Amino acid sequence: MSRPRARGRRPARPFAALLAGLLTVTGLAAPDAHAGGKDPRLLRLIRSMTLEEKAAQLFVLQVFGKSADTTDPADVAANRRLYGVDNAAQVIARYKPGGFIYYAASPANVESPKQLAAFSNGIQRAAMAQRNRIPATIAIDQEGGIVARVPPPATQSPGSMALAAGRSTDDARTLARITGRELRAIGVNQDYAPDADVNVNPGNPVIGVRSFGSDPALVSRMVAAQVDGYRSGGVAATIKHFPGHGDTTTDSHTGVPRIGHTREEWERIDLPPFQRAIARGVDSIMTAHIVVPSLDPSEDPATLSRPILTGILRQRLGYDGVVVTDALDMQGVRDKYGDERIPVLALKAGVDVLLKPPADASGNGVFPRQLAAVVDAVKSGELTERRIDESVYRILRLKQRRGLFRDPYADESTIDRVVGKAAHLAAAQRATDRTTTLVRNEAGLLPLAPGARNVLVTGWGATTTATLAGEFAARGATTTVRETGLSPGRAAIDQAVAAAEGADLVVAVTNRAWDVKEESGHNGPGQMNLVKALVATGKPVVVIAARDPYDIAYFTEARTYVATFSYTAEALRSVAKVLFGEIDPKGRLPVTIPVRDGSATLYPFGHGLGYRR
Repeated sequence: MSRPRARGRRPARPFAALLAGLLTVTGLAAPDAHAGGKDPRLLRLIRSMTLEEKAAQLFVLQVFGKSADTTDPADVAANRRLYGVDNAAQVIARYKPGGFIYYAASPANVESPKQLAAFSNGIQRAAMAQRNRIPATIAIDQEGGIVARVPPPATQSPGSMALAAGRSTDDARTLARITGRELRAIGVNQDYAPDADVNVNPGNPVIGVRSFGSDPALVSRMVAAQVDGYRSGGVAATIKHFPGHGDTTTDSHTGVPRIGHTREEWERIDLPPFQRAIARGVDSIMTAHIVVPSLDPSEDPATLSRPILTGILRQRLGYDGVVVTDALDMQGVRDKYGDERIPVLALKAGVDVLLKPPADASGNGVFPRQLAAVVDAVKSGELTERRIDESVYRILRLKQRRGLFRDPYADESTIDRVVGKAAHLAAAQRATDRTTTLVRNEAGLLPLAPGARNVLVTGWGATTTATLAGEFAARGATTTVRETGLSPGRAAIDQAVAAAEGADLVVAVTNRAWDVKEESGHNGPGQMNLVKALVATGKPVVVIAARDPYDIAYFTEARTYVATFSYTAEALRSVAKVLFGEIDPKGRLPVTIPVRDGSATLYPFGHGLGYRR
């Protein structure tokens, strides 16, 4: 199928047609005209836009549906609540926003690579049918590991902390390039990745394994490699979350995190990965909805902080790329000011892109009011139109550099040849095989010999436990599965213990077992109690931490402990190969694991056992 072209669109203005022609000739990264100056073609395009059109370019929106022209009743109803129209194409026709973001659930935009490519092309056809023919930014959070919106058959990369355990910048760069190529094949042109936070807090509820680790130097190297990889794959990279979200016990989705780092600590811990990425020419930086008093005594969240975004990011660090907010429906940015003030304050702080406006308490979208608030702020003099033009220029320049004016469309005929191709899948598995980290093997239980044995696979994750059981069965074992969930109660634990009595080996899977808080929304101590009870049976127990590696501090009785950092199929295949000695465990901890009360180190940064070392 050839690349689609818009049908029935209104004639483009003469300059817009000229711009498209010029960019076709100049290619993917047309340079600014005049050294140190701005591209006059983009400036002329901006001058052709109304104030309302320029303000709309600042927003990246979510929409419901799996196509740009969806007629599904539930999706249409949701879009009408948010925007007063039925679907993405109508959102573009009415408002002309700068872009969209895809989600796997709520809204459920993702069904398959081919469906996403058609969705993306529908968005771009609608955008290029407008008066100024400005292509849309289409973004996604495809970090790898536990944050992956596009499922198989797309290639599933290890997450950041897993890659850091493997220590290979080549792997990080290669898999970012593969992810970029596959995203571009489905019409996505911006990835909100990689995560540049330095996770120095084992109790961090929102970052954790999304970070490359606790060492600023390691994080910096891996971030720089992925920025290069995404760019070579054809998508814009977005590092996050400035000025650093790695030391908090509050989730910014539900509260306002407060970072207590001194200025010196921030410069030593949090700053280096952002500096390194800026030096690599990163396309975009996402803000954090966090309060950092040492950087801004007003205690405004960083997203709304002029001292942080203009004073530090723009002026001190010299960053002139696109600055995008984290999602504006998160509580971390909504507590102090009303929703209609937030976009104006963010723009005054130094932001360019306003991501995912929220719905109000009645479920109605705030975006129309936020858009009007930006326009009204210009008309009242609170914001200047020149300030809006600065952000619009950066946004258009990013689109130009990523080749969107030249050709915004996905070639739907290439999907099967690009997305999930055998070479990509093999590269992801090879990289994953280098990340599995053997933390404890005190009883010398590992490696296992293949052959007949009775194995109980229990703990978190219906798919995870079933997949591991399949790996053991493939190696001659008879398996029993007792999935117990994130918060197993006494009955579930007793059932698992009873099943263990008839087993020769117990495999227990944990997922953030360190989160033992009892209040609503937390796991509680069930996973910790499960592992302790299983160890007490006297049966050989292998504990597999399928997410954060910190769990071992909460059941130090366990003598065999392996960290995978994620629960992708690739990670589970890799850990099975490690357990049976088919590959040597090569991963090394990219974080320090402290004892439970944090008073000492249980396992240091860099620790990792091997069978041949």
